[in-house]
Amino acid sequence: MPDDAAARAAAEARVAAEEESAFSHPAVDPDATAAYGDDPDQVIDFYAPRVAVSPGGGLAPLVVVLHGGAWRAPYDRRHVTPFADFLARRGFAVANVEYRRGGVSLPGESAGGGGAVDGVGAGGVDTGDVGAGGLGAVDVGSVAGRWPGTFDDVAAAMDALPGLVREHLPQADPRRMVVTGHSAGGHLALWAAARHLLPADAAWRIDRPAPLRGVVALAPIADFTVADKLDVCGGACRQLLGGDEGFAARVPYADPALLLPTGIATTLVQGRTDTVVPQAVAEAYADAAAKAGEVVGLTLLEDVGHFPLIDPAADACAVVAEEIAQLAW
Repeated sequence: MPDDAAARAAAEARVAAEEESAFSHPAVDPDATAAYGDDPDQVIDFYAPRVAVSPGGGLAPLVVVLHGGAWRAPYDRRHVTPFADFLARRGFAVANVEYRRGGVSLPGESAGGGGAVDGVGAGGVDTGDVGAGGLGAVDVGSVAGRWPGTFDDVAAAMDALPGLVREHLPQADPRRMVVTGHSAGGHLALWAAARHLLPADAAWRIDRPAPLRGVVALAPIADFTVADKLDVCGGACRQLLGGDEGFAARVPYADPALLLPTGIATTLVQGRTDTVVPQAVAEAYADAAAKAGEVVGLTLLEDVGHFPLIDPAADACAVVAEEIAQLAW
């Protein structure tokens, strides 16, 4: 076998092993669940801190988790429940947010987002737990995201969180809130922190920066121009915004790299060997932030791919928890 073929085979084997490990953990049920809307996907799971680490036994910082999965319906919040539990065992209070994602392409449609141009896309589906091999492969039958529903939900969830936390997670201090997200969820975390920079006609715009201690975005789809050029997750960015017709018009409302500087402490954590969302995407966001006069942390992990960042069994996950702690405490 030629050297390049051997190296490629080794890399593919490493990616498969990382994904298998990340999805080998059983789902962890939350301590409470609350709705922030009427749709079944408009819910938040709450995890109380498993240990008291605040001085004097005070309230715990709140970590808001936004899951990944290319904004596609088959990939729901359940695959990050072990990660949420991992953070709770580190002393954080955790809110694991669900949101509406893309549906299944209708007969005769491509997976390019034709069913999600104005309003919601094709009807959402729930295909059960995502096992190993689920997120690394592109599900060509599932459209990425819903316009504007995916953004409606993240904005509504963030706005509802302080009240829901007081009722369902009294151990949490919403004044010490850090938002984290993985992959497509990393995009949503960055976007949630930039709503005050949205165009004036955006329904999601807020008048001042969100009351966040910071953002820790994990292998985020953080720059739509670069991600689109690299065809990340099978054209997911373009699908999210409604396909070719919607992409150019909607990018100013959706691309975190165009919504800078946020004024909110932000760290990106990225595996150097990530082939799902390559390092170049995170670097492009960091470069855009620097040009806007803002310093964004970029933690690059050697010999780490896409999935160890949310795998409680991986050293990379401990690094993520430490990055969150640096902003939260």
